[in-house]
Amino acid sequence: MNINLLGLTFTALGEIIVAYTIISVHHRVMKEHKIDANVFKTMKKEQKIALVGILFIIVGYIINASQFLG
Repeated sequence: MNINLLGLTFTALGEIIVAYTIISVHHRVMKEHKIDANVFKTMKKEQKIALVGILFIIVGYIINASQFLG
C-alpha cells in the first residue's frame, strides 16, 4: 500500500469519526430537549470516540508530512 494513501486514509477516517460524534451529540440534545445524566453519559462516550478520531487525523498528518521531509 502506498504510504501517502495510508496517511490520507487515517486523516479521512479521523475526520469522519469526529464529524459523526458532533452530529450524534447535537441529535441527542435535539431529541431529548434537555441535558440530563443520560445525555452526559452518552456525551462522555462520544468524547472518547472523538479523541480516537483526532488521533487518526494526527497520525495521517504525520504520515503525509513524512513524505515531504524525507
